[in-house]
Amino acid sequence: MTTLDMLIVMERRISATKFKAQCLSLFDRLDADGLLITKHGKPIAKLYPVQSSCRDLIGSLSGKIKIRGDIQSTGIRWDAES
Repeated sequence: MTTLDMLIVMERRISATKFKAQCLSLFDRLDADGLLITKHGKPIAKLYPVQSSCRDLIGSLSGKIKIRGDIQSTGIRWDAES
């Protein structure tokens, strides 16, 4: 674990200078609590990930999966009369 990782895990704050140098890797590790960015020790901004909703999932697999057969059947034949 790097010093930067420990800083984020423990305090969830980072200086603007370090943020500028590491911003792309920080985006990959951003959690729901966000990240406080400071300048000269004073908070200047808070960075949060964009919240995705279930609505965003609708159609997201279009053209990526292929359905084969009857998706409303278990594939097992049975007789309800017996």
